[in-house]
Amino acid sequence: MQVFSALQGFLAAIGAAVLGLCQATGRLLMFAGMGVAHVVRPPFYPLELWRQFLKIGYFSLPVVGLTALFTGGALALQIFAGGSRLNAESVVPSIVAIGMTRELGPVLGGLMVAGRVSASIAAELGTMRVTEQIDALTTLSTNPLKYLVAPRLLAATVAVPLLVLIGDVIGIMGGFLVGVGRLDFNATTYIRTTEDFLTTGDVTSGLIKAAVFGFIIALMGCYQGYNSARGAQGVGRATTNAVVSASILILASNYLLTEALFPA
Repeated sequence: MQVFSALQGFLAAIGAAVLGLCQATGRLLMFAGMGVAHVVRPPFYPLELWRQFLKIGYFSLPVVGLTALFTGGALALQIFAGGSRLNAESVVPSIVAIGMTRELGPVLGGLMVAGRVSASIAAELGTMRVTEQIDALTTLSTNPLKYLVAPRLLAATVAVPLLVLIGDVIGIMGGFLVGVGRLDFNATTYIRTTEDFLTTGDVTSGLIKAAVFGFIIALMGCYQGYNSARGAQGVGRATTNAVVSASILILASNYLLTEALFPA
């Protein structure tokens, strides 16, 4: 009887966890749907959109650029070390270019922007929730989703692909600098090999991923901040949850997008 009761309690705990996950997923999807609806439905706030574009895109450029530069250089060293075992050192330029544009550029850029932007959005909206500024917007006949969420969703979806595109160029340049300066590649041959192997599809696939990642980053920051609990602890919890959830969703969606864009 005790074994049956313990098993029943265990199954009940699993069921409660599954139901809680389904409820949280449903709330998130409803929030995302309302946010997207407000993006395409007037009135619009172009000044707020531009301000968010600068905060998300322009001010994230140094972080993304440095990450891409050192990643491209380290990738060139690692590929050279592995290729030298098979006498295939010549693959360094092509694999650096493909690796940066398809995977490392979008994923690392997305994770860096998630750490910076998701936390910022969650903290900003969470503070507004605690200080009742969001309620004040409703009192002033301004839809909070329209004014606060929609510009951030659109700005991040547009800004992150631009950041990733710039990061791809910087990352490939990092591999070039290491390849020519450290690994004794010929500069002209390195550039020509990169041009021969890199295709438009490689770049486009990375930009598609980056657009999805940008939407996820803004969505999780807005969702966690908008639904933040009262008090400083609630804002801190919302900030942490925004970064963690955005990072996990970026990695999960990266796998799904890779399966869809590059089927085996």
